[in-house]
Amino acid sequence: MLELELTDFDIDQQLLGLGGVSLVVFTSVGCSSCRWARARLPELELPIDRLCWVDAGDNGGAVQRYQVFHLPALFVVRDGEFHGALQSRLTQQDLSESLRQALNRIPEELP
Repeated sequence: MLELELTDFDIDQQLLGLGGVSLVVFTSVGCSSCRWARARLPELELPIDRLCWVDAGDNGGAVQRYQVFHLPALFVVRDGEFHGALQSRLTQQDLSESLRQALNRIPEELP
């Protein structure tokens, strides 16, 4: 699975320009759940084209725009359109279902 590292400087440009489904994941080095997600999510067979990682500790602007209050925080973007946050356990089945639901929502502009 394709993985990208996004920062305050390129997150908007990248997400607007990428086709397909991106799962944007905000993490932090000091967060044990984040370390687990970072290790396991790439192994799951999810209906996405790529994982986009954002280090919350180094990218405060993106954290503020996406209104990240807990970590890891997951968001879905398809073809440059924002489909919102995912509230899901980090299992293949739960994430796949949450992704399906999110992609059926009316998209918004990126934060």
